[in-house]
Amino acid sequence: MDATPTSPTTSSDLFEVALGRLTEASEYSDANEETLQRLRHPIAVHQVSIPVRMDDGTLKIFDGYRVRHNDVLGPTKGGLRYHPKVDLSEVKALSFWMTCKCAAVGLPFGGAKGGVTVDPKQLSRLELERLSRGFIEQMSGLIGSEIDIPAPDVYTNATIMGWMMDEYSRIHQRKTPGMITGKPVPLGGSLGRDDATGRGAYYCIKEMEALEGWKPAEIKVAIQGLGNAGQHVARLLYDDGYKIVAVSDSGGGLYRAEGLDIPSIIEVKNTHRSLDGLYCKCSVHASVPCDNVGTHKISNAELLESEVDLLIPAAMENQLTIENAERIQAAYVVEVANGPTTPEADAILKSRGSVILPDILANSGGVIVSYFEWLQNRSGSYWGVEEIHQKLKAQITQAFKEIHALKGQHQIPFRTAAYVRAINRINAAIEAQGTYSYFKNQ
Repeated sequence: MDATPTSPTTSSDLFEVALGRLTEASEYSDANEETLQRLRHPIAVHQVSIPVRMDDGTLKIFDGYRVRHNDVLGPTKGGLRYHPKVDLSEVKALSFWMTCKCAAVGLPFGGAKGGVTVDPKQLSRLELERLSRGFIEQMSGLIGSEIDIPAPDVYTNATIMGWMMDEYSRIHQRKTPGMITGKPVPLGGSLGRDDATGRGAYYCIKEMEALEGWKPAEIKVAIQGLGNAGQHVARLLYDDGYKIVAVSDSGGGLYRAEGLDIPSIIEVKNTHRSLDGLYCKCSVHASVPCDNVGTHKISNAELLESEVDLLIPAAMENQLTIENAERIQAAYVVEVANGPTTPEADAILKSRGSVILPDILANSGGVIVSYFEWLQNRSGSYWGVEEIHQKLKAQITQAFKEIHALKGQHQIPFRTAAYVRAINRINAAIEAQGTYSYFKNQ
């Protein structure tokens, strides 16, 4: 996920924005008021300073965060991101979304999130390793396989997870593969984790295809953010015959009305870390197929507003806002990024009849396969990639069907229905422990 936020909504209010989803969904849930109170407050907030010796000998201090939002359903689970705009309010909001995501798709996890305020592109690989190990050194007493389980997120990856597991194991003097997910496969990672987020979104789109009677070749698609998740959903949709007319990364986008040759674009992106060079001439290397003639450059803003049927924001938060919602032409939005649509934009798109598959359903494939990795680490028995894909499809499509049923029952949008399902699961667990109605009659 490469693009950065362009919304006037700042991260300082992002947590309050996230809680607004809770308030809206509570109208359609019988959740106890104590459940809602607990969901408005993270159970633990940690902020640390991480000193790192740079390659030139200087010392830099980086701010790190980890927020555990709620653990009533199980250990908390959530990614770690490296990004210059990471701050505490953002991490709190992301941890809340993780709580709701895990509950909405039926996982035995609560929600957490973490991050470091850093531009990782400015660090050498050795500096990146020191930073990653330093983060774990500061957090080692607060995380673990039965407490809080990190995973990759924006600008972190399997290699970084491997460093973190190694550092945690060194500190605790034992092998601890279950303390983190998204690891390299040789270090206890799961097959199928690399494309899980994009694949999960693809399975949701296939469910929508069946509901709406789509013919893939007639559906024009735009994908904002050609990072890991965006690439995989693009590849899977392309292979199914969808017409992907626009893609972008943080440097800008590509548009071709006849449809883009996604495999060649992904090859160039992964080789050069940018889509530059494909704008008017399709290839920068002889090995890249010349199937993108007629491609021209567009901005991320133009991509969001392009004339497509299906828009997939797969970058960062706050991309669809009050400023551009009226110009969004897509009838369907599938949120592969976390929180890409502000409440104001949500209301505008809803009034125009747009259908939005929310992030807590559409991008849940990553945490679902992280759950599978955690199970495999704990049992010592590992599954093949086809089994992973089958289990992922079963888990996410079941969640889709149950959320769709709630949508019809209450005549509410997909997003509200997803939060209702999440709140109902959390509420059942909290009521099982006893609330006021139980204790007042003792």
